[in-house]
Amino acid sequence: MRGDATLKFAGREFRSRLIVGTGKYPDYPTMQKALEASGTEIVTVAVRRVNLDRKQESLLDYIDVKRYTLLPNTAGCYTAEEACKYARLAREVGMPEMVKLEVIGDQRTLFPDNEELLKATRTLVKEGFIVLPYVNDDPVMAKKLEDAGAAAVMPLGAPIGSGLGLRNPHNIMIILQTVRVPVIVDAGVGTASDAAVAMELGSDGVLMNTAIAGAKDPVMMADAMRKAVEAGRQAYLAGRIPKKLYASASTTMEGMIE
Repeated sequence: MRGDATLKFAGREFRSRLIVGTGKYPDYPTMQKALEASGTEIVTVAVRRVNLDRKQESLLDYIDVKRYTLLPNTAGCYTAEEACKYARLAREVGMPEMVKLEVIGDQRTLFPDNEELLKATRTLVKEGFIVLPYVNDDPVMAKKLEDAGAAAVMPLGAPIGSGLGLRNPHNIMIILQTVRVPVIVDAGVGTASDAAVAMELGSDGVLMNTAIAGAKDPVMMADAMRKAVEAGRQAYLAGRIPKKLYASASTTMEGMIE
């Protein structure tokens, strides 16, 4: 699966491995241009932060649903019950049954509440949702979420919006070896090199928002992130050389004239 040419989960297939959020942009036209520059096919929408009745201007008016797959998320929810409520609300207004499930446990760090997250995953899977849970970089919990029916797992690279990059790449690598479903690194990416590192590890995709929306030039950064994800994926497939403590000559002595 890790070597597939496309990102696949829950019977769906996507060419782009970059998933982009829709919050924090200076304005909606900039968001539109950034989404286009990123090459993404999946965009996240915070259910609690959009006007779902469409009676007044909403960011949904600026997203071409024929071009992009909407991924509603339950950002801002602190209990399983609350997260399930907003997932159902999104489905009721016609948004996809695929949901990025967030259940936050701490307001300062925005780290997930693993217990509530697992509870919400089990509930929503039983109700027919395609669940992509945002989780700590915890291999044990990632496996439990897979066993609960999650279509993919989204371990954090660092706290949401921190821009710190992957703080514990070793845990991401263990998760990749532990679960069979796609692993999409979510949160903490600050710049293109962070996205490339995530992909070089073998991650199936990267999800980001602030790194693009908060950049001085969001559209240019979106293009950079697209290239970084593609380059990181290509490097992973190519297979890097092993790291060595000492030098290894590029040119061997064999055949040299003395």
